[in-house]
Amino acid sequence: MSEESSNSSNYGLTSKETSATIAAPDMSYLPARPTNPPPIGLIGAGGISEYHLRAYKTLGFDVRAIANRTLSKAEARRDEFFPDARVTDDWRELVSDPELQVLDITPHPEVRLPMIEAALNAGKHVLSQKPFVENIADGERLCALAESKNLKLAVNQNGRFAPHFSWMRQVIAAGLIGELASIEFSLNWDHSWTADTPFDQIHHLLLADFGIHWFDIVIAFLGDQPVQRVFASVTEAPHQVGTPPYLAQVVAEAGPVQIRISMNAGVRHGQEDRTMVCGHLGTLKAWGPELNDQRVSLHTKDGVAIPELAGCWFENGFQGSMGELLCAIEEDRVPVNNARENLCSLAFCQAAVRSADTGKVAILQGNG
Repeated sequence: MSEESSNSSNYGLTSKETSATIAAPDMSYLPARPTNPPPIGLIGAGGISEYHLRAYKTLGFDVRAIANRTLSKAEARRDEFFPDARVTDDWRELVSDPELQVLDITPHPEVRLPMIEAALNAGKHVLSQKPFVENIADGERLCALAESKNLKLAVNQNGRFAPHFSWMRQVIAAGLIGELASIEFSLNWDHSWTADTPFDQIHHLLLADFGIHWFDIVIAFLGDQPVQRVFASVTEAPHQVGTPPYLAQVVAEAGPVQIRISMNAGVRHGQEDRTMVCGHLGTLKAWGPELNDQRVSLHTKDGVAIPELAGCWFENGFQGSMGELLCAIEEDRVPVNNARENLCSLAFCQAAVRSADTGKVAILQGNG
């Protein structure tokens, strides 16, 4: 190559992108709020219920009953958040209560399954904690049951409503970055807090528990484009303090879209979370030192837009999951976090686990 041509191209070492600052597009990224929230019952007053109830109190939702097999835990949650709510140690009382229209069901999947089925058979709309089910066939059956009764069945995949992910999701849906080419997540954080907890007994802690959020975000970004091939691997990080592998990586294909997820749960210093979504018209980026502290930018031929987003994951996320379900009930539409689409996220997650266990590429039919 001549000196003249090499100077003009610069081998791609210098970006020719404009650095002009442009106005950020106005997106409806904040949690949806129903006009007339229906009465809600909460089943399961464990640790995660604190975030559910705090979100519902902030938005003025009407929680009228709390059930937990250890009654004192239900009483503690009631006293902290909804002093007028009834409490019981029998979840079936909430299922049979004609006053309650919506049940938020938070126990673990194997316990939750019959609760969801009973709630749907009793005519209740349901928000299920994630992961929705352990077996895709069980999920298909519950989705069909909800549809046959014209009930809304949603999943608390609250990452969809984190400010940065919600804004990015809206930008992608609006076509502002064009046809997707790649989706990439780089997660570098300190997960050592799990070492002395029940999480330490989950071998695929990264892929099957924590990673389910990112599998779901991928599905939300892709829209109707199904994931087809998945390769994943896990290994221990040097000097990690927990039992499960602290390093995981996933590479996947969804038609022409490449997907890459890398996770390092053993980063003690300089933690960072990064997201990059590239389309033929533009690129979305998000970055920050933790999941609740994220900035986002949109890069196009016209310049760079950096929106000022309100809230954080653990505020907007839990508000958004229930708020979206209640709005879908009010407007008689399918919620964004509907259970049937969540089966695609679960299938993606389970394919990654299969691949990591076998060392082979996992093939999905559609997303199932």
